[in-house]
Amino acid sequence: MTVTAEEYKRALGRWATGVTIVTARAGEKVHGMTVSAFCEVSLDPPLVLVCADKSSNTLAVLREGGVFAVNVLARDQEALSNRFASKKDEWKRFEGLACDAGPTGAPLLPGALANLDCRVVAAHEAGDHVIFVGEVEEVRTRDAQPLLH
Repeated sequence: MTVTAEEYKRALGRWATGVTIVTARAGEKVHGMTVSAFCEVSLDPPLVLVCADKSSNTLAVLREGGVFAVNVLARDQEALSNRFASKKDEWKRFEGLACDAGPTGAPLLPGALANLDCRVVAAHEAGDHVIFVGEVEEVRTRDAQPLLH
């Protein structure tokens, strides 16, 4: 029996997960996308993984620059999550945001619960996504409630 995409999405929707925005930089190009496919991989060295849809515009910037930041969103950042998830005005996502940058130069979004600044150490093709493993070079945190999906 084959599982349909709709059945698969419905089942995965039962799993509560935090919401992140993954940002990337390649020279002067910056891009970002809302991502729920994020997890820790290793404590030593500190590694995380994110999954990028092969059709996303962020993927090319991520591949070219080799750096990304995971910005874990706070409960009051749902509008920001929607802004980075929508394909409408995709190239205007950073307008009006006072982003900071860590050692890699990837944009760190203001107000996030956590910013993990990462350098890509591996990339793996997996179906319609690419799995990026990043070594965390800097972490910033603040206390607040997380945004859940």
